[in-house]
Amino acid sequence: MQDQVEPSPGRSLYPRVLLKLSGEALMGDRGFGLDSRTMGRVAAEVKRAHDCGIEICLVIGGGNIFRGLSGAAHGMDRAQGDYMGMLATVMNALGLQSALEGLGIHTRVQSAIPMATVCEPYIRRRAIRHLEKGRVVIFAAGTGNPYFTTDTAATLRAMEMNCDAIFKGTQVDGVYDSDPKKNPQAVRYERVSYDEVLTKNLKVMDASAVALARDNNLPIVVFSLKEEGAMTRVLFGEGRFTVVGPTG
Repeated sequence: MQDQVEPSPGRSLYPRVLLKLSGEALMGDRGFGLDSRTMGRVAAEVKRAHDCGIEICLVIGGGNIFRGLSGAAHGMDRAQGDYMGMLATVMNALGLQSALEGLGIHTRVQSAIPMATVCEPYIRRRAIRHLEKGRVVIFAAGTGNPYFTTDTAATLRAMEMNCDAIFKGTQVDGVYDSDPKKNPQAVRYERVSYDEVLTKNLKVMDASAVALARDNNLPIVVFSLKEEGAMTRVLFGEGRFTVVGPTG
């Protein structure tokens, strides 16, 4: 059983957030698929934040199962590969839903590609109502269209849900000027502008997603999901993270 991380006192900086995860974040040390222990750890992070009264929705990538762009590189039709990738995100969403509900968190999966047997279709007003009722909503199948990444889908859904920020859970504790895993001298930004992320190609999210966030003044908060309780601390302005916002 994991140790309890006490939430910080006071008011959260972000009452409603969208958490963006890569598919790879759910596969742990495995080279493919889903790792139940890793999903349990991610679900516990979401539960801690949820228990503090934060309204949470999620978008998960599908790269741990299939990535359309890499399929296209091997001769597959790009649109067909992207549709396969969207289906992979539904599998990830259902897996995380199971982990969250195992912790007692009421969760709904909404898919941009209708598949009524396993989840709800994406309906904006219904999703907002779920959040207002304290349910966690997982958005699957990207935007429902090929050629758009789950980064772009996350930004779009965050705006539709009137979120206060996108939380990007990664393997490192913020945005660096170079890869900290390769360069021990890499410098972490406390705050960085959207334009700087784009011009320096800092790879926070893809360019379309960053530009969409910039045009709507939607902050992107980058933090490490590897540290227990990190998401809750960041929600209350504590810990190590980077905010991508209107000014550098």
